[in-house]
Amino acid sequence: MSVLIIAEAGVNHNGDKSKAISLIEVAAESGADVVKFQTFRADRLALSTAPKANYQVENTNALESQFEMLKALELPYEWHVELQKHAKKLGIEFISTAFDIESLAFLETLGLSFYKVPSGEITNGPLLLAFAQTGKRIVLST
Repeated sequence: MSVLIIAEAGVNHNGDKSKAISLIEVAAESGADVVKFQTFRADRLALSTAPKANYQVENTNALESQFEMLKALELPYEWHVELQKHAKKLGIEFISTAFDIESLAFLETLGLSFYKVPSGEITNGPLLLAFAQTGKRIVLST
């Protein structure tokens, strides 16, 4: 059995494409096998009136809503192909974790070799079924 090293880029791009590219470069330079981002649409995860959790208030702009915070952290669909190509050029695999069925359907168009299910979604039956229906390998976070 071999070990697969996944660099967690997540939402650390902070809505900045050049930062996302830099995260891929650092992951590749570090020797990681895979770089993983997160793909979601804020309007599918939170209401515009949803308050932030206490730790979010302490670590982010307390005046913005949870929706606004998530919106700023979205990885736009139009960036994915460029990021995937950049990763491939550097010899590292690009994947992204989907947090909703629509985002998973989009990721399917990219031909990713496997998916990682986010730990917060391990009780989301419809999303788990959608992951399973892709027929791809799944890493399940708990």
